Amino acid sequence: MTPESDTPATLHYGDGEFAVLKPGRFVRCAVTDRPIPLETLRYWSVTRQEPYASPAEFAQRLKSGG
Repeated sequence: MTPESDTPATLHYGDGEFAVLKPGRFVRCAVTDRPIPLETLRYWSVTRQEPYASPAEFAQRLKSGG
């Protein structure tokens, strides 16, 4: 196992793409803290700079105002 496999990546979330600032294989969902492999990451907020596991978590975050 490489050190990148067990540490989260640090990303900058842009419109339709993200840039890797610190290598890693996953990020943690801002709502559930569940790991999201970078190859399956599809949902994030550019404004809040945070990732979501699915549209449901994004909607939950918007509802909570967090």
